[in-house]
Amino acid sequence: MSTEGATETSVSTHILDTSTGRPAASVAVELSVRAGAGGWSAHGASRTDGDGRVKDLPVLPEGTTHVRLDFATEAYFATRENDSKAAARQEVPATRDSGVFFPEVAITFAVQPGEHYHVPLLLNPFGYSVYRGS
Repeated sequence: MSTEGATETSVSTHILDTSTGRPAASVAVELSVRAGAGGWSAHGASRTDGDGRVKDLPVLPEGTTHVRLDFATEAYFATRENDSKAAARQEVPATRDSGVFFPEVAITFAVQPGEHYHVPLLLNPFGYSVYRGS
């Protein structure tokens, strides 16, 4: 019997757009890792699915002590605004005019070997909150 999976450390996330009460779909998410005080290394990337979830990030390398999730929020809000304006048949503004206060959200947290970390992001155009989920 293999115990290989017993020490794997993993990360998942999801995003709820609290301004609409709906999952935030198709948000780009990048995963970076570091060991101790070392520098950051890109380790994986994905997009939220239709339910706002990312379940396919790679297992963390052995020795990882810190993780950073970078969420591309400006593009998400620009797309959402463009969709609603197009539906109303109004002119669509450029991404830089989206009015989003936080164009990206970076969440950094410490990890221990063998744990799973689910990190939900509650998001709106002018604020966000994050916590360790289950």
